[in-house]
Amino acid sequence: MLPTINIAYAGTTELYNQSCVTCHGAAVLGAPKTGDKAAWSARMKKGMPTLVKNVRNGYKNMPAGGLCTTCSDADLANLIELMAK
Repeated sequence: MLPTINIAYAGTTELYNQSCVTCHGAAVLGAPKTGDKAAWSARMKKGMPTLVKNVRNGYKNMPAGGLCTTCSDADLANLIELMAK
């Protein structure tokens, strides 16, 4: 079961469901699971600019853009924040 998503991320939730949930909803291929604070904590310490860059360019098993071809850097930052909560 996925964690409850804050209504403040309503637009981001749609992007998450379209582009992120397949890997981050089930923590497959090394993706940190949405809502897993321990898994996200170390990543968040790298800073948002680094995390957004990693998503934009692809990182390890994650494809470039994290499968979101229309996401802006702000969208990616919102998605990261949503998954890390």
